[in-house]
Amino acid sequence: MFPTLTDLIQYIFHLHLLIPIQTFGFFVALSFFITYFVFVAELKRKEADGQISAYTVSEQVGTPASIPELIVNGLLGFLFGFKIIDLAFNYKIFAADPGAFIFSMRGNLGGGLVCGLIFMIWIYIDRKRDQLPKPVVKTKVVHPYQLMVYLAFVLGISGVIGSKLFSILENFQDFIYHPIDTIFSRNGFNYYGGLIFGSLAWLYICHKKGMKLIHLADIGSPGMMLAYGIGRIGCYLSGDGDWGVISSVKPVWLSWLPDWIWSFKFPHNAIDAGELIPGCFGEHCRQLPRGVYPTSLYEAVMCIALFGFMWGIRKYIRTPGLMFCLFLILNGAERLLIETIRVNERHRFLGIIFTQAEIIGFILVAGGVSGILFIIFKQRTSIKYKLK
Repeated sequence: MFPTLTDLIQYIFHLHLLIPIQTFGFFVALSFFITYFVFVAELKRKEADGQISAYTVSEQVGTPASIPELIVNGLLGFLFGFKIIDLAFNYKIFAADPGAFIFSMRGNLGGGLVCGLIFMIWIYIDRKRDQLPKPVVKTKVVHPYQLMVYLAFVLGISGVIGSKLFSILENFQDFIYHPIDTIFSRNGFNYYGGLIFGSLAWLYICHKKGMKLIHLADIGSPGMMLAYGIGRIGCYLSGDGDWGVISSVKPVWLSWLPDWIWSFKFPHNAIDAGELIPGCFGEHCRQLPRGVYPTSLYEAVMCIALFGFMWGIRKYIRTPGLMFCLFLILNGAERLLIETIRVNERHRFLGIIFTQAEIIGFILVAGGVSGILFIIFKQRTSIKYKLK
């Protein structure tokens, strides 16, 4: 496994470059980058179809930099310099534990003050250059796809918060005994938490710009499926604990599959789970004692394939809401299927044993089926009304 990009690059290119970026985090960022273009393409297509439209905004131009702007830019510059300058002089300390370095109070005070001043001067000069004798109000047209840079930033933050929050709820006992370690742990992120919080942010922001919720749900569906698939690649490559139960004997009809696809011990996994690997020294020298199902790999393959299916049929689906219902069914069914062999926290209620993901998966499938039935009922009612 490859806990950091250093490990991955060394394995592929046989080069030892000290890049202390977590492999899982890198693929999460990559999923945002790639799905950005998917969202942009769908926003443009829906605007061309007339389902969403551009809107106008009024803004005052020609004003000097305000005091709040100077303060905000100064604070951002200070935080940037405080950490980056210290990182430049103490890179080995940063590389040893990036998370602890970033979230600690250590930093370079002088570098922070200088960068804060530079940021303030920069915004002051930039606004001074465009200052008018008398500020004017201008109206400009904004196309929905032009919101994506801002949306990507907001969705990224809300997604991280949601995934961490759901992970805490799923492992609440760990949070009670180790609250700080649990919150700032580089591991422990729940997909559905990120999906729900990110989706709510997406719907809220775009709806305020005059776009209908049902069209927004359709637009985001293929991209959400793709993002999940790419994120699961990071889970698999890093060995972040998202794996299955101990695998059974491989059936004869699957003998053509490589053994590591059926049963894998996740050597050098990121969470140091299992037993020591003989002859290994240093960090991440553990592997599982017995092979398990690599469920993160299964999910990556399934979700990317499902994205390809959704992307291929998207132009043929004209009924608003149908693509979103399809996403709910496919995503929920995929997760219900994988939960049958996945290691996860299990709960008991009224004699029924279930995981958090199974409950959410069931709700998604039920919601998707109900949505399709509602669409069919609405269309039939509309046809009958027209015939009368």
